[in-house]
Amino acid sequence: MLSGSLLSGSFLSGSMLSGSLLSDYEIAALLLSIKVSSVAVIASLPLGILCAWLLARVEFPGKAIFDSVLHLPLVLPPVVVGYLLLISMGRQGFIGQWLFNWFGISFSFSWRGAALAAAIVSFPLMVRAIRQSFETVDIRLEQAARTLGSSRWRVFLTITLPLTSPGIVSGIIIAFARSLGEFGSTITFVSNIPGETRTIPLAMYSFIETPGAEYQAMRLCIISIVIALASLLASQWLSKKALQRTASVC
Repeated sequence: MLSGSLLSGSFLSGSMLSGSLLSDYEIAALLLSIKVSSVAVIASLPLGILCAWLLARVEFPGKAIFDSVLHLPLVLPPVVVGYLLLISMGRQGFIGQWLFNWFGISFSFSWRGAALAAAIVSFPLMVRAIRQSFETVDIRLEQAARTLGSSRWRVFLTITLPLTSPGIVSGIIIAFARSLGEFGSTITFVSNIPGETRTIPLAMYSFIETPGAEYQAMRLCIISIVIALASLLASQWLSKKALQRTASVC
């Protein structure tokens, strides 16, 4: 285990800042978690909006299969997701090897891989929130705009997307919170490397594995609970605002 030597010494005794709310180690894990989660959400958002729109507005052959495959990360064990990423996006994977040889991009054992794992696990939650928001938009508003001469793309940008924006924000928040808490696929795909892939859940796991570090593990546990609770409350509030806004427009 890496945790024994890496968490001893300065991390457990000398890193606690006098009078400070968080230690250097906790701040590093928190900042890395925010970085990984932000990249995961921003990178997956355009695809999430597209998939949500397809599921809400378009009928096509295989739609049920597409919907099921998209939601697989919700029901698969996170370790399975991490293993699939390892054999596909790792340095020797059939996609990862090609990316590294041609573009020098490597996802394995780096924060980029942690962001990819977080994006895949949180993607279904983002799509579900945005899809529900698309379904609340009255299609008659779009049809009326089309009869007045607006193009399909202009209707989407000026009517559909603004009415859906609260749901998009809600999906972003939920996906961000889920990314912050991702553990299984991350540790399977990119391991537990301090300063590179050790996010809050992995840091907490390292503390649990270290004798005498129960207090530090509890602190990270409280931080995770506070962030998750705040995200869920914000998501619920935005969902209510979306319903109110749709009702007022209609």
